[in-house]
Amino acid sequence: MTSIQNRKRGGMLIRSAFATLAGAALIAASGAAHALEKVTVRLDFSPLGFHTAMYLAKEKGWFEREGLDVTIQDGSGSLNTIQLVAAGQADIGQVQLGLLVAARDKGLPLKSFAGYLRGSDLAVMVPRDSNINTLADLKGKKILCFTASPWAPFIDSFLAKGGLDRKSVDITMVAPSAMAGLYSSGDADGFMSVAPHQVPLLEKARPAKTIRMADYGIHFPSYGLIATEKTLKERREMLEKFNKVQIEAWEYIWNGHEDEAVQAMIKQRPGVNLDPVSLKGQLDMNRPLFFTEATKDKRIGWQSEADWTAALQSMKEAGIDVGSVKLEDLYTNDLMPADKGES
Repeated sequence: MTSIQNRKRGGMLIRSAFATLAGAALIAASGAAHALEKVTVRLDFSPLGFHTAMYLAKEKGWFEREGLDVTIQDGSGSLNTIQLVAAGQADIGQVQLGLLVAARDKGLPLKSFAGYLRGSDLAVMVPRDSNINTLADLKGKKILCFTASPWAPFIDSFLAKGGLDRKSVDITMVAPSAMAGLYSSGDADGFMSVAPHQVPLLEKARPAKTIRMADYGIHFPSYGLIATEKTLKERREMLEKFNKVQIEAWEYIWNGHEDEAVQAMIKQRPGVNLDPVSLKGQLDMNRPLFFTEATKDKRIGWQSEADWTAALQSMKEAGIDVGSVKLEDLYTNDLMPADKGES
C-alpha cells in the first residue's frame, strides 16, 4: 500500500470515528430530552394575571433546567381542579387553599406544599363612584354571588360583622359567568368574587372598588399548590424542583419584571386574546396578598400555622363543619427550598 493510500485510509478512519462520536452525542442528547420527567399542573381558570409565574417559567426554560417537562392546563374552578388532582388526573393543582378544609373533611387525600397568596383575595366589588364604602353601606343593595363560590359559606357571618343579614341585603345567586355582566350593566349594586381577578377587567365597563372580607376579620387562604399524599411521598423530588422554580419565578417577577412575565404568558398562549393591561392590573393587585404579618420574613410559598389557625377559626364562626381536620392535614413546608444564603 502506497503512502497516499495510507493517508486516504487514515482520513477515512478519522472521519468514521468522528461520525460515530457525533452519532453517540445525538443519541445522548435525545436520551437526555426523553429523560425529562413529565408533570401535569392544572390551574384554577383560564389565563389570569396570577398565572404569569407558571408561564414565565415555561417560556424561560426553567422547568426544563430542573429536568421537568411541564404541561399547564386551564381549569374551570378551584373545586374542579381539586377533584381532578385527587382523582390522579393532574399531578399538581393551583387552587384557593381554603377549599382544602372541606376536601380533607370529605376524605380527599390532598395537601398544600406552597402557599403564594397568603392573604384573602375575596371581596365585594362595588361601583367606584358610589357612596358604598363599608360593609354597613350594603344595606338595601343587591349583591350577586354563586352557589359554589368560596364566598358562599361566609356570606352570613360577613353580613353579621356589619349588623346586616339576608333580609337587609338582597343576596342573589346567579351563574358565575353572569356576575360581572349583570354588575357592569347596572342590574346589581355589586358582586362577591376574587378582587384581583375582577377589578382590572371592570375598568372600562364599570370601574370598581372593593370591600374586602379580610378587613372584617374573616380569613381564607388563597392561591397555592396542592398534590395528593401519594404524590408527596412518591414524587417528592419532582415537587421540590417544581416549587423551587415557581418561588424563583415569583421573586424574579417582583424584582421589576412584571411586564416580562405578562408578555411571556401572552407568547405561551397565542390562541387566547389576552389583554396585557388587564393582566398587569391583576398581577399588581395580587402583590400585597403575598405576605401576611406571620409570613413577612419568610420566602414566598412558606405557610404559617397562625394563618391557617385563623382560617379554621373563621370557618367555625361561619358555621362550616371542619370535622376532624387538623393543621398537619392541610399543609407542609417540608418542600420549601433553603432560604437565600443557606447551603
